[in-house]
Amino acid sequence: MSDLPIAAVVRIAKTNGAERVGSDAAAVLVEKAEDYIGNLAREAFKLAQHAGRKTIKEEDVEMAAKSVG
Repeated sequence: MSDLPIAAVVRIAKTNGAERVGSDAAAVLVEKAEDYIGNLAREAFKLAQHAGRKTIKEEDVEMAAKSVG
């Protein structure tokens, strides 16, 4: 089971040009989005720890996004 709602991911795909999204494609989009967010959060947390914080801040996420891609 995923943490992201499939409907939200489908809505994002449609907002970005997709006319229709198959259920199998929606499931893969959710999986890939969760993988990306997980990697981003891990990198942001490393940056927060390096700065001596337990809390991830916007700047950590922005910097992590540059390395995660």
